[in-house]
Amino acid sequence: MSQNIHENAIKQLFTEARSHKSWSSKAVSEQTLKQIYDLMKWAPTSMNLMPARIYFLTTPAAKEKLIPALMGSNIEQVKTAPVTAIVAYDEKFYELNSKLFPAYDASAMFAADAQLVKDTAFRNSSLQGAYLIMAARSLGLDVNAMSGFNNKAVDELFFSGTTLKSNFIVTMGYGDAEKLYPRGPRLTFEESCQIL
Repeated sequence: MSQNIHENAIKQLFTEARSHKSWSSKAVSEQTLKQIYDLMKWAPTSMNLMPARIYFLTTPAAKEKLIPALMGSNIEQVKTAPVTAIVAYDEKFYELNSKLFPAYDASAMFAADAQLVKDTAFRNSSLQGAYLIMAARSLGLDVNAMSGFNNKAVDELFFSGTTLKSNFIVTMGYGDAEKLYPRGPRLTFEESCQIL
């Protein structure tokens, strides 16, 4: 890449984007969800192993299934958002090593180290969830990431009998800007960073 993206794109992705909790009635199409994935899949993960698995909840029944695992105001957000995405990770992600990273077979290394699997899967699915957020914003959607839920309950409700574990949840749709709270402050460069 050799040039900056347009200032309007930077605003849409970062500086003017907001975390929405109230939504318009405009639906999010299945085609748009596929486009989000087709964008996010190109962003980097460790050894290209892509451990994230995304469950897009779009029906009232699917969202209702999630309700017992949610905390506080997250219940209403999930009920009203056009889409709720559960960002999960596959604990057996390394079984696709030969397909995704044929240059080096790391499957035996992962199979022998449960902590390495957990750390790699969690870290990289978190990255992929962030890529999902940016992909959704790039397509004109608003999002809200949340961790106010019971992971164990989500895993029992949606992933029982599988090798998937939940990481975090993202609601998405077209936000109602009139219901936004004032934007919260951010830490400065000096408060967060060091150049060594």
